[in-house]
Amino acid sequence: MSGTTLLKETGPREVFCGLTSIVWLHRRMPDAFFLVVGSRTCAHLIQSAAGVMIFAEPRFGTAILEERDLAGLADAHEELDRVVKNLLKRRPEIRTLFLVGSCPSEVIKIDLARAAERLTAQFNGQVTILNYSGSGIETTFTQGEDGALKALIPLMPSSKEDKLLLAGTLANPVEDRLKTIFNRLGIKNIDSFPPRQSTELPSIGPGTKVLLAQPYLTDTARELKDRGCEILQAPFPLGVEGSKLWIEAAANAFNIKKELVSSTLEPLILRAQKALKPYIEQLSGKKLFLLPESQLEIPLARFLSNECGMELVEVGIPYLNREMMRTELELLPEKTRIIEGQHVEKQLDRVRESNPDLVVCGMGLANPLEAEGISTKWSIEMVFSPIHGIDQASDLAELFARPLHRHNLLSHKELETA
Repeated sequence: MSGTTLLKETGPREVFCGLTSIVWLHRRMPDAFFLVVGSRTCAHLIQSAAGVMIFAEPRFGTAILEERDLAGLADAHEELDRVVKNLLKRRPEIRTLFLVGSCPSEVIKIDLARAAERLTAQFNGQVTILNYSGSGIETTFTQGEDGALKALIPLMPSSKEDKLLLAGTLANPVEDRLKTIFNRLGIKNIDSFPPRQSTELPSIGPGTKVLLAQPYLTDTARELKDRGCEILQAPFPLGVEGSKLWIEAAANAFNIKKELVSSTLEPLILRAQKALKPYIEQLSGKKLFLLPESQLEIPLARFLSNECGMELVEVGIPYLNREMMRTELELLPEKTRIIEGQHVEKQLDRVRESNPDLVVCGMGLANPLEAEGISTKWSIEMVFSPIHGIDQASDLAELFARPLHRHNLLSHKELETA
């Protein structure tokens, strides 16, 4: 491990809840439906995060817990059965239904696992009903995807064939591009998890080698390992450096010749480095402070420091899986300050004291910091944007250059007005 400084902090936190993950999961699997068992606040959050227009027919909804449910005056399971029956009658095309737990449903102890088993039996194979927690009580928002994928793993068929499994939701064009690169290297048998249809789950087993595309899939990786899969150690595919090492990890696992890997990746790397140059000029030397929220903080810090020349003031992360992040930590600059957990008030004090050029944080903290004249970037944008792979390195850098450019324009206008 590099000479990073690893510290732990506890206290009040500022994070989104795991329900937000529904926004990218329902786009990934159009034959699935996500039914949140929660309050009206949960419903408003999902609608706001997804930006669903009033005339759209979304693939998610909320079984709203009313005051009678919360007070125990009504049988929540009977109400849930009624809602699910009406939903499936109106939407017969649904093939997988996720019952998503929320803070309210967990507080009043609704057993959604039992409800999922009961309803699956009741509908007799018409639809698969699963459950996972999207609660934000003790988790951060990206862990919703981890819970959803973990719920799918018991349904995945067993197989001993050699294959590569890309685990973690990727934008479809990015996934297609990565598969093309692996095919050029001679790796032909490639599956994705989650798949583009919830009913087309890939088979897994002792011959499956897993490349994690997202750093927040701790439970998913553990379950895949229990099914006999090999989790390949690699940085995450953000930026040129991380993507190159990520692809090389798969190539090494399948005994691909290094000469072929180099000749395949070199043109892509040269093109990406050329596209990065204008953003490096904007970002180099700027001070960066990352607050904990998305679990992407360490790979982002590595990319912005090593490839864009930014100075890392502090890297916050909601929780640190040292085994999963081992190769990322080894690539960070010496003496990088990493804080696991959060005491939001103390962290904001350190932000103000260090006066960084850019803060990566959640939406709830961004506006107050902007009001103090500190440029911010919403961490949730990293999950919604196609940023993975060598080809996307310049797009990733642009996301961070944009708020600095905006800040410069506004400062210039203020000076002109004065």
